[in-house]
Amino acid sequence: MGAQRRPQEGSATAAGASSPRSGKGQGRGANRRPSGRERHDEKITVYVSAEELMDLEHARLVLRGEHGLAVDRGRIVREAVAVVLADLESRGDASILVRRLRGR
Repeated sequence: MGAQRRPQEGSATAAGASSPRSGKGQGRGANRRPSGRERHDEKITVYVSAEELMDLEHARLVLRGEHGLAVDRGRIVREAVAVVLADLESRGDASILVRRLRGR
């Protein structure tokens, strides 16, 4: 059978909050929306400079403060990768990735 998925630490399910459909659970999490976080089974390690890490953290804070989006750095990186890869697929040689890697 398929692998059973475990809730990610910090998610409403992992914290033991009741499902909104159950009609129970009038505690702290009763009116909370799901975080949207999901567990990922694959992992890579990426080394970044201190400045790049600060830029990423700044982006996280801007997304939260100015746009109301509470996301973690990993989510930002996954979204950025998806955008860049879609651009590469659709624009090829003219994509931002090819141009940056070529130094243009």
